[in-house]
Amino acid sequence: MVPSRREFLRAGLTGFSTLGFAELLRRRAALAAPSPQAAPTAIILVWLRGGASHLETFDPKPEAPAEFRGPFSAIDTNVPGIRVSELLPRLSQIANRYSLLRSVAHTGGGHPAGSLQVLAGDPDPQDKITPVLPDWMSIASYLRRDPRRAIPSYVSVNPVDRYDSFTIAGATYLGPAYEPFTVTGDPSHPQFQVPNIGLPADQQARFRERLSLKQAVDHLRRDIDATGALGAMDQFESQALNLLTSPAARAAFDLASETDATRDRYGRHAWGQQCLLARRLVEAGVDIVATEFDGPLCGRVANWDDHAVNHHVFDALQFRAPYFDQAVSALIEDVYARGLDRRVLVVVTGEFGRTPRISYVASSGGGVASGPAGTVQPGRDHWPRANSMLFAGGGIRTGQVIGATDARGEDPVERRVGPGDFLATLYRHLGIDYQNVAIRNFTGRPIPILSQGEPITELSRS
Repeated sequence: MVPSRREFLRAGLTGFSTLGFAELLRRRAALAAPSPQAAPTAIILVWLRGGASHLETFDPKPEAPAEFRGPFSAIDTNVPGIRVSELLPRLSQIANRYSLLRSVAHTGGGHPAGSLQVLAGDPDPQDKITPVLPDWMSIASYLRRDPRRAIPSYVSVNPVDRYDSFTIAGATYLGPAYEPFTVTGDPSHPQFQVPNIGLPADQQARFRERLSLKQAVDHLRRDIDATGALGAMDQFESQALNLLTSPAARAAFDLASETDATRDRYGRHAWGQQCLLARRLVEAGVDIVATEFDGPLCGRVANWDDHAVNHHVFDALQFRAPYFDQAVSALIEDVYARGLDRRVLVVVTGEFGRTPRISYVASSGGGVASGPAGTVQPGRDHWPRANSMLFAGGGIRTGQVIGATDARGEDPVERRVGPGDFLATLYRHLGIDYQNVAIRNFTGRPIPILSQGEPITELSRS
């Protein structure tokens, strides 16, 4: 049997000692070459920064002892046998449109390490200030990007990029050309607009003239550029020109063109309009849209990190759940209603779950979903040993639960899934050869885009 390129790379470069240097470079180039992509598949990632409690969302444990189960009930869904938290009534009515994965586990106990494991497949359990490996979104942007397109291949709406002073996602050795086109601000605000999209026609000629002059000057500098920065700038400028001159790009980002009824259905709040914009972007041809749910809708500390020092965990979940439930359910319904369900995969997750055993600690400050400083309140802490993910669309099998945790929600007892399996599933949907594609890092060494993991077979219809 011929070994896969991943196995070949794992064995190291020892076998190259008998090859000529030119042949070595040719083989490296072949390993790093992007695979062709014809299918217009896309992914929307909804990222819950800080890590949502699996017990209060998709893996309730109503029969657990009081110190574990929390105050909320589990409710039936429209699929017999599947139950979710009572905080998610809208999602409970469309369980036939998604699959729940309840058995995700890894070793990254801190927010940076957990994020890097889930988003980039970095197995290191230690936190890092910046990532070493590129995240899957940037890899997809690298392998599928076409600079001639009117809109970017990768857009981040409220970007998935940082946790406090840590960078949790990025293109690293792929280079800045494969970072996302970033949309910031609150899309629900009446004055919201995305800058630098679709210049009026009377300004386009002047812009092209200025760009032509700049390119002539840059050409003189390119011969002495040793960093590749100018090459990245060329790609940025090509994308910028397309964005500035394309009516299609301007239309894709224009939420005002949606009906009031549609905007109301998603919710006239940041998360709802982020999801609506994500749907518009994949419909217009964007491959990857990542959107982060954080900010004021989360409560006092603006994320899902529900330690007792930050939030009263149950007040916080009850506060944010209606926004989450409305936005995600509307997105899933729209993906199916608009015929996007075969090619657009929706994924909802954070970096990990929360401790099944409830802790009680004094609050560090009062505010939304937190008692005054010194108030002893319940919380749930970091828990990488168990997490739940939601998958919808993408041509997958829906109306099912994959995997299970024990009676307290502490550890998977059925179909344990790691970050590599999650990433292999995403790459398979995008048509990326996760077993054989490698990309050269800063030293020129070919690095496999995935070192381990296989797609979650239960999601496949075949």
